[in-house]
Amino acid sequence: MAMACSSSLQPRLLSSFIGDRFVCSTKQLRPLLPFNIGNKHASMQHRRILCNLVDILFNRSNKEDDILDGKHKRLRPGKVSPRLTVPDHIMRPPYVDSRGSPQISSGPEIHDEMGIKGMRASGRLAAQVLEHAGTLVKPGITTDEIDKAVHQMIIENGAYPSPLRYCGFPKSVCTSVNECICHGIPDSRPLEDGDIINIDVTVYLNGYHGDTSATFFCGDVDDEAKQLVEVTKECLNKAISICAPGVELNRIGKTIHNHADKYKFGVVRQFVGHGVGRVFHADPVILHFRNNERGRIVLGQTFTIEPMLTIGSINPVIWADDWTAVTEDGSLSAQFEHTILITENGAEILTKC
Repeated sequence: MAMACSSSLQPRLLSSFIGDRFVCSTKQLRPLLPFNIGNKHASMQHRRILCNLVDILFNRSNKEDDILDGKHKRLRPGKVSPRLTVPDHIMRPPYVDSRGSPQISSGPEIHDEMGIKGMRASGRLAAQVLEHAGTLVKPGITTDEIDKAVHQMIIENGAYPSPLRYCGFPKSVCTSVNECICHGIPDSRPLEDGDIINIDVTVYLNGYHGDTSATFFCGDVDDEAKQLVEVTKECLNKAISICAPGVELNRIGKTIHNHADKYKFGVVRQFVGHGVGRVFHADPVILHFRNNERGRIVLGQTFTIEPMLTIGSINPVIWADDWTAVTEDGSLSAQFEHTILITENGAEILTKC
């Protein structure tokens, strides 16, 4: 889940939790605004009004079976159950009990041996939780049930579900179905045959965050959706393969964009990867599209890469819940994410079982 901002970058709407609802309080960091190439000073208020208006128009329709592209039903919000609790003995991130803004680091976190050990442990647990969540995906299960299973597994392992109460997020995991790009809130909607769903897991274990996501098939998925998911995963793997100390960060976006272009898939620009460690979101900011941003990868740092590809429009619309980001035209979107550690030999994927 990407939620970082950097003084070295233009203001932008960032992935997973910050978006256009949050302004960094750290003086060195710029306020977060929606970012579009060629429109650096877009109005945040205008975007919010537009997003809410579109949401109202989508959801006031009496056509409960609106079909997109003759294939899947338009995604609609379901009922959100009460927030789950975490036992008192489990270590919480600082933002959980703070009335202020979550801490955001304005520099890469370089890990010593203890830090690397902590990151490996949190990454491994996140991967195990995600793997378990994926086994639950089948027609008829609700995303709320997936959230409960994820929550239970995380706390049973002595960790805290990082999304819970981050900037007010009400659940322990993000579940993004079909046209949902990211930040989907688990609710009462049952998964349907032919759906695709991204499950985004972050755990906070012994002071370190491990962050990962994958897109899963629900039942019989059509070939176009399968290709989108497979290519998105390939984009992530290709991007990881070029990471090493000294490599320019903008090569990540170029690698992803070049591969997506081969299949004519769109690359979402408003949501990004981020540094992760003791702090949930830090530098570097990882752009998934071609860019000219400066900066090089540093030995010992950890960050996420999490490309989001679409079949159609790359423009997000934010629902009135201030979280759920869906494609403007209702076309399918897929995402994969890993937390990686930069070593002398390249990149070590920490979020693998």
